[in-house]
Amino acid sequence: MSSTSTTAFGSAAADAAALTRRAGVEAFDVAVVLGSGLGAFADALEDSARFPMTELAGFPAPGVAGHAGQIVVGRLDGHDVLVLAGRVHLYEGRSVHEVCHAVRVAAFAGVRATVLTNAAGGIGPDLAVGSLVRITDHVNLSGANPLTGPHDGPQPTFIDMSAAYDPGLRDLAATVRPGMAEGVYASLAGPSYETPAEIRMLATMGADLVGMSTACETIALRHLGVRVAGVSLVTNRAAGLGEPLSHDEVTAVGRAAADDIVSFLSAYLPAVAAASAEVASS
Repeated sequence: MSSTSTTAFGSAAADAAALTRRAGVEAFDVAVVLGSGLGAFADALEDSARFPMTELAGFPAPGVAGHAGQIVVGRLDGHDVLVLAGRVHLYEGRSVHEVCHAVRVAAFAGVRATVLTNAAGGIGPDLAVGSLVRITDHVNLSGANPLTGPHDGPQPTFIDMSAAYDPGLRDLAATVRPGMAEGVYASLAGPSYETPAEIRMLATMGADLVGMSTACETIALRHLGVRVAGVSLVTNRAAGLGEPLSHDEVTAVGRAAADDIVSFLSAYLPAVAAASAEVASS
């Protein structure tokens, strides 16, 4: 895929058309992006098929451990589900349009809602390692925005982000998982983990979680009218709040939480699909 924004939307539309033909569906009901170490859910789909993302022309290959780089299509409780198992990141040297290509493909493939998952460091004092947290809002400190520059996508680019993470879908997550914590996610470019001073700054800014993804994807999806739900798996306490940080720890906690992630998403995604269809028909 070209790193210039002028081809970003055309490339996404072409890949979406190829994807729906390959899956044999007119459109998908819901999509989910699986973050670092969270790929176990892809095995929960019925009548599923999987293939490398790079078999579609516009997809760059994820280059980080814990990101399989696969597309999985299948059904769950009667809904057509698109699973993007892995993502690329700004810190891999990718452009913001490459980072957002997968979710734009999901939007052009008809999804009304997308669940973005990630592995995150916990800043909030009550966020335990291994817990799932609803994202209520984000602070985008990545230095990137997928709407910058001229492009061939819909206008305007001055979109409202006051409810970037859909309140109805957040409430639905709490219905599926009573007592589920919530928090604000801070997105930084990485790949180095934050310093303790940076974590203190983020806490002062109101952040409860910190990671290296999600915010730009959310902006891209909202621009295309797709409802967004965000879910973080707390894989470590943020710098200065616990032990020294490593990516091995992140992926290990993801593997340990696999059963819990599968259980939650297996109940949540059909509920998101049903609720989004109801809103679309009203």
